[in-house]
Amino acid sequence: MPYTTNDIRNIESKWQKFWETHKTFRVDTDPLKPKYYVLEMFPYPSGKIHMGHVRNYTIADVIARYKMMRGFNVLHPIGYDAFGQPAENAAIKNKTNPAEWTYRCIKQMHDELKKMGFSYDWDREFSTCDAEYYKWNQWIFIKMFERGLAYKKASSVNWCPDCETTLANEEVINGTCWRCKTTVVQKDLEQWYLKITQYAPSLLEDLKKLEQWPSRVRAMQENWIGKSYGVEILFKVKDAAETISVFTTRPDTIFGATYVVLAPEHSLVKKLIAGTKQEKETLDFIEKTANKSKSLRMSGDQRKEGVFIGRYAINPVNNEAIPIFIGDYVLMEYGTGAIMAVPTHDQRDFEFAKHHKLPMRIVIQDLKNPSLSIEDMSQAYEEEGLLVNSGEFDKTPNEEAKKKIAEWMQLKGFGKLSIHWRLRDWLISRQRYWGTPIPMIYCAACGVVPVPFHQLPVELPKDVTITGEGGSPLARVRTFVECACPKCGKPARRETDTMATFFDSSWYFLRFCSPRNNEEIFDKKDAQYWMPVDQYIGGIEHAILHLLYARFFTKFLKDLDLITTDEPFTRLLTQGMVLKDNEVMSKSRGNTVDPDEVLSQYGADTLRLFILFAAPPEDQLEWNSDGLEGSWRFLNRVYQMVEKRYSTTVIPAQGGIHNQNDADNTLERERNAAIKRVTQSFEEGYKFNTAISHLMVLANAIDKYSNIGHSRESGNPDTSQQTLLNQSIETLVLLLAPFAPHVAEEMWQMMGKSEATIAQVAWPTFDEKALKTSTIIIAVQVNGRVRAQIQITPDMPQEELRKICLADPGVAKYAQEAAIKKFIVVPNKLVSIVV
Repeated sequence: MPYTTNDIRNIESKWQKFWETHKTFRVDTDPLKPKYYVLEMFPYPSGKIHMGHVRNYTIADVIARYKMMRGFNVLHPIGYDAFGQPAENAAIKNKTNPAEWTYRCIKQMHDELKKMGFSYDWDREFSTCDAEYYKWNQWIFIKMFERGLAYKKASSVNWCPDCETTLANEEVINGTCWRCKTTVVQKDLEQWYLKITQYAPSLLEDLKKLEQWPSRVRAMQENWIGKSYGVEILFKVKDAAETISVFTTRPDTIFGATYVVLAPEHSLVKKLIAGTKQEKETLDFIEKTANKSKSLRMSGDQRKEGVFIGRYAINPVNNEAIPIFIGDYVLMEYGTGAIMAVPTHDQRDFEFAKHHKLPMRIVIQDLKNPSLSIEDMSQAYEEEGLLVNSGEFDKTPNEEAKKKIAEWMQLKGFGKLSIHWRLRDWLISRQRYWGTPIPMIYCAACGVVPVPFHQLPVELPKDVTITGEGGSPLARVRTFVECACPKCGKPARRETDTMATFFDSSWYFLRFCSPRNNEEIFDKKDAQYWMPVDQYIGGIEHAILHLLYARFFTKFLKDLDLITTDEPFTRLLTQGMVLKDNEVMSKSRGNTVDPDEVLSQYGADTLRLFILFAAPPEDQLEWNSDGLEGSWRFLNRVYQMVEKRYSTTVIPAQGGIHNQNDADNTLERERNAAIKRVTQSFEEGYKFNTAISHLMVLANAIDKYSNIGHSRESGNPDTSQQTLLNQSIETLVLLLAPFAPHVAEEMWQMMGKSEATIAQVAWPTFDEKALKTSTIIIAVQVNGRVRAQIQITPDMPQEELRKICLADPGVAKYAQEAAIKKFIVVPNKLVSIVV
């Protein structure tokens, strides 16, 4: 009978229940088996899964199932990254508690993931909003605090005066609050930081170990960490005792510095402007800049603004007095919060100088245009060249001059060689409810005191009103805030900030090793067995922060002697986006495809097969309904092949299969070729689309063999030939199993196999000898034109090949032995004769 929509529902429901009842994918440590830990970036539980989820998790599932069949002890867990602002905003909008909202969404997502037939060890499932999980967030924080890695300092945040709350950068829209449209300002708050900068050297150096990560991701991390070699140059303020420190990687341009720009937040600014004519204008600019988000200030699309503060700095290399500005494009987070501006050789400085009519000086001469003058410049010259107007360094190649000038300035005391890092310490404080409470207590007598381990977790209170306004909701819950100091017992108050959700996802992969351990963060022996994650899968949008923080936590936990690995993820795959009509699927664009609708019509296996066949995992995938139909037809075809072509009654011939003719040999060769090629598609880069095409080639070979009479339907088939047909169909189903597990299970059972589940059947192996053909056909050319097709044995010696070619009538007509100038052989493909 055909493979129908009703069959789909029955088959998929049947095998999903089987896997659940028999705990097919439940796994424990087994030192006798090689382990394989495959993990996809766990989802934020928004409720319904979308096609991006389906693609990500299908890729991981196929890998997990393949590794199981290859004999690995596979850990493939799932959980939910459940804390965060979206849930809090949804709870406000729907007038419900974030916990109720989140767990309802988790239940829906759990059910939808089950419908896809993913091979998760469901016994390890957890959510980061479970108190049993975030207890260990708090434990990690305290360990970091004890080692000086968690500290508190004042920093500016986006603040909505009307809602009285902090805003993430993405909540600031055109300088206003997304909720109430009030103008957002910058406000200083005491907040908690993690000293990730202490690990910057190892985070950078160990990128070399990540050879199985995409080079693009490693480059993004390297740039974010941002190790820079340069010079810290000292500019004395004219007529003042102060000195401005400027870090630059371009000491070769110091003779062209014609002004200095400070960040508006720089500690020297208010001191330098006190009592000057520019004081009010400068203070007004500082206030104006405070209302801009940092991302807007750094944007390349915005015109750079600034004001002269009425003071001058002395360029130490030529004693010139150059004006000091403050500019919105200079931030304290980068370098020293001050830059030397060289407008002729930096485009940003060039545009600023043009706007403010500031002086310029060329100090690197364009070799292609040595007569270039400032009047001719429409943009900065940022290429290499020879130094000019640079004193004793004139005519020095600028790359060579970088080192020479740096050493000269250090010798003269104008500056010092220095290394700077772009990476900054990680701000983790959030003035929100739905996150892990930071486990610190403030006591008037004892100061800042961590919560003792036996009092963890510090749980979120249930009786809280969340409006999104008025600062941290926890600060208004008296029963939460008021507590006793763990040291002296006197009245104290709890920290009311919660942790950034990146904290939750920075170590969850370790908790999966032993998620039910209530006494330890995880069992060291379990972590020793499972870690590192062998294959990690997720979107490129997490290439920097999430992966960097996960690497940071891994190194910290190694320093605590809890794990032995330096890096959390051995191999990384960043899957491409799912598109429709050449645009990323999005509700706002109205171009989404609901997985539920596809499942109800075609089933999970068809959807999985289409997702994997449509494009390589790293590439974007364009949704195509015709491709979905094609996958459906292929599964129908294989299903019917098992029904009609496979015999459960044939008794294999004694001594195995004895191929009798070319058709037998051809099918056996295609069967072995499919095994080899599909295996290579897994082992050499997860070329799933290629693997599926090889399955289709094998299906074609089976159909061709059947159609020439070697099938059960031929009346009285030869036992050896039916055995070969059976073996080929079995191979096809086994190779199909990771891609379409439900129908593969059903077909395996239809074939009367004794194994309870195909998921635990060994992956087929191929025979290299069977891949060789007894004869091949090659073309013979004479003076570039094909004159014959001849049949030969592979790798035939050239002398014998020459005789056969010249004996062929079609060749002999145009080529006589005496007239041959060249006899060229492309082994097993072509002979080219030149006469």
